[in-house]
Amino acid sequence: MPRKKLKRFIEIQNSENVIEAGKSFYTTIKGNWNKDYFKNSNPVVLELACGQGEYTVGLSQVYPNKNFIGIDIKGDRIARGAAKANELGLTNVAFLRASMKFLDEFFEENEIDEIWIIHPDPQPLDKWEKKRLTFSKFLAMYKKYLKNDSLVMLKTDDIGLYEYSLESFTNFGMTIIDKTDDLYNSELNVEHHGIETYYEKKFTALGRKINYIKAKF
Repeated sequence: MPRKKLKRFIEIQNSENVIEAGKSFYTTIKGNWNKDYFKNSNPVVLELACGQGEYTVGLSQVYPNKNFIGIDIKGDRIARGAAKANELGLTNVAFLRASMKFLDEFFEENEIDEIWIIHPDPQPLDKWEKKRLTFSKFLAMYKKYLKNDSLVMLKTDDIGLYEYSLESFTNFGMTIIDKTDDLYNSELNVEHHGIETYYEKKFTALGRKINYIKAKF
């Protein structure tokens, strides 16, 4: 393992804002995020496949009265977001190192107030459809965790995933509140507070447009 990556794994092992296998909250946090981790009754927001946690950290600064959880399986990526949150002294941030397919182990019904899916892997081949985070199986999971009328936001540079997700959301019975295939030239861009991910900066430098969907169950 490269030295830098090893260093980051050690960092998250020692970071209190990262929950992963081997730590006490890992097996007891389901249904108890407000009570045991955040120790308040504020709304809980998830960033799925959070990467380096740019949205988890960015939104937590804009909305200090909400709790934010960034979820990703890649420990070296989470380490960067966790370190940034610690550097800024943010107490409304947590990172969960886990696979998206095991979310049932960490969240109870009606425990979540909002979900952000930011530049997920588009899984472009048809045979990979079931891995897409807007596939019906995942939508069913989100619906279970979310409170009534809660929002799901998708941001992606991939026009194929954008179009697929519009269809998937609609077929699942979700209501599309807003959408755009050119976020930066849309009034909806203000909802993102200037937050860009590492990969988003690369995408836009290549001339790609950013797509955005806001929907609810």
